[in-house]
Amino acid sequence: MRKVIVTCAVTGGIHTPSMSPHLPVTPEEIASSAIEAARAGATIVHLHARDPESGRPTQEPDVYSRFLPVIADRCDAIINITTGGSPVLTLEERLAPALNFQPEIASLNMGSMNFAFYEMLQRFTCFDHAWEEPYVRGSDDYIFRNTFRDIAYILESCSAQGTRFEVECYDIGHLYSAAHFADRGLLKPPFFIQSVFGIRGGIGVHPEDVAMMRRTADRLFGEDYVWSVLGAGRHQMPIATMSAAMGGNVRVGLEDSLWGEPGRLAKSNAEQVERIITVLHGLSLEVATPQDARALLQLKGASETRIAA
Repeated sequence: MRKVIVTCAVTGGIHTPSMSPHLPVTPEEIASSAIEAARAGATIVHLHARDPESGRPTQEPDVYSRFLPVIADRCDAIINITTGGSPVLTLEERLAPALNFQPEIASLNMGSMNFAFYEMLQRFTCFDHAWEEPYVRGSDDYIFRNTFRDIAYILESCSAQGTRFEVECYDIGHLYSAAHFADRGLLKPPFFIQSVFGIRGGIGVHPEDVAMMRRTADRLFGEDYVWSVLGAGRHQMPIATMSAAMGGNVRVGLEDSLWGEPGRLAKSNAEQVERIITVLHGLSLEVATPQDARALLQLKGASETRIAA
């Protein structure tokens, strides 16, 4: 029976604390939510940090140090640290946690792009913190920067410490960029390709978009890659289901979608993990354990990181 890697993105840089009372913000909340997701069956937990007072996205290693060791001590899920964080952070800020903690895997956006989420203001209009509304409204002028030079710098910096990458591809061109870095020898197989659907500025959510991303990745990477998807917002579960049916892996979590069912906020990351695992079992698929994923992705192992207390 085929085993599917389930990634849970616990908290990210797009949604603000006022959008959901269930979004983990403090180090204690992030640790608890990640551990619950792992116990629900998540293979990998993908992690961002938040300023514990304001909830603003932060890449300060000191904040990460308050929840990473707790997660590592209380579950065996693979810890994945972002090198993204927020469109308003510098490259040095975004990269600091991965360099400091040397995780088994880190995320890497495969290009610069418009990255807009101002349409959330059609649904969310009341905010608790002064930074939130301008942050969301101003996203019509945001560019997430990752030039070829930036990407090469991240690859060279993290690869030297044995960290591998969740290669986040928001459009077809990002797949070709990944192939370019593979040709340069900076990105090494097996490639963990995370196709991202539904972000304004990236590829859409039509089934043909999903199929085209898969066909292109198959042509570019052949047998040298592991495919996964994430769908933003209400598209999370439908696109994850498509991926599972097409032989791929899945990502869920409150970073990507705040929703449980139509019109109802998810109460936890674990709830979303449980929902997608129900789908996987309905497709006669098993969930990959962290040990399964470490072998498939050729990760260095938790003992080779600098996360443990």
